[in-house]
Amino acid sequence: MNSHNSNNHTSNTARGRILFFVWSNLPRLALLLLIIIIILLMVIISGKKNRLAKEKADAQAQSGKAVNTVLLDLQPGTIQDARNLPGIIEPWIRLELMARINGAIAEVLVQEGSMVKQGEVLARIEPDDYRIALDSAKATYKQARSDYERAGKMARDKTIPMADLEKSETRMYTAKAAMEDAELKLSRCAITAPMSGVIRRLDAKVGLFLSVGDPVGEILQIDRVKAVVGIPESDVKAIRNIAEMKITIQALDNRRLMGKKYFLASSPESAARLYRLELELDNSDNDILPGMFFRAHVVKNIVHDAISIPLYSVITRGDEQFVFVAREGVVHKQKVKLGIVEGWRVQITEGLQAGDQVVVEGHRDVEHGQEVKVIKLITGQEDLMNP
Repeated sequence: MNSHNSNNHTSNTARGRILFFVWSNLPRLALLLLIIIIILLMVIISGKKNRLAKEKADAQAQSGKAVNTVLLDLQPGTIQDARNLPGIIEPWIRLELMARINGAIAEVLVQEGSMVKQGEVLARIEPDDYRIALDSAKATYKQARSDYERAGKMARDKTIPMADLEKSETRMYTAKAAMEDAELKLSRCAITAPMSGVIRRLDAKVGLFLSVGDPVGEILQIDRVKAVVGIPESDVKAIRNIAEMKITIQALDNRRLMGKKYFLASSPESAARLYRLELELDNSDNDILPGMFFRAHVVKNIVHDAISIPLYSVITRGDEQFVFVAREGVVHKQKVKLGIVEGWRVQITEGLQAGDQVVVEGHRDVEHGQEVKVIKLITGQEDLMNP
């Protein structure tokens, strides 16, 4: 009797322990069960998704209706690594004219926008005071020279000491210098153009009194001009090896010119890290005006015998880039690596070769292994924009 009761007590105790363990760990067990269910669902969904995709691809591949496509027959050609950068035209020389003597302006002979030649008179300062000063200086010099000649004769006769002759000579040369200074100041009453160019700004007005250093105007040399471009830091190395560059000036009906490299700055001129590049342009007809905008065609690299295709024909999925190549009426997925991009073309460095026929129209509607109907085969790059 006691043995039977003891066994019942032990059994009840074991069941209690199990129930206590399950009850105390119920949240953990529930979480574990939930994770297992989620994993199973993901596996089931992924399998169904892959099966549906395969069935869809197989159905498309086996479908009797072929997709209409346009193919490009690949042939080697030239492609450029180029950039199109904005710039602005600047005068070859920008010169500020300053007054060199004091005086009131008596006459202005040009106006803003006038084309002038080197040495041409632009304005005149009233000369009367300077003419009077010159007459006085000439008289002083004439007297000093006469005194020196007289002293020289007396020195030869030994009637005066040599020191008096030397003093007379000094007075003569001082008077001569004063006379030449007066002549120079009188000549500066005529304000002349130091170079040929165009008058951009004219401060001189009749009656205006000028002091030395006051602005008279600004003259620009434009028989040749600078085409100034800001070069990004990443392109400076390539630009160093370029001697000429094509530019297009929009204001002159997109006129295309060739500029010669004149100067490349050794340090950037702005926070944008742009390096100043100056191109020399001939402007003997004066058609190109300062301030005009242009586009510079900067060619960094040229690759000959390159395989290139339209950029839009490349399909990107994740990190993978590929095209579809047609062989005997069936398309095949072909991974590619891209190189230089020029406009709408991209260089293919790996994956394609000359003679391959790439799908350039209808490539979004096909899958690997699908039959296609070729409605056009393009053989020349000139037809690429109208496949």
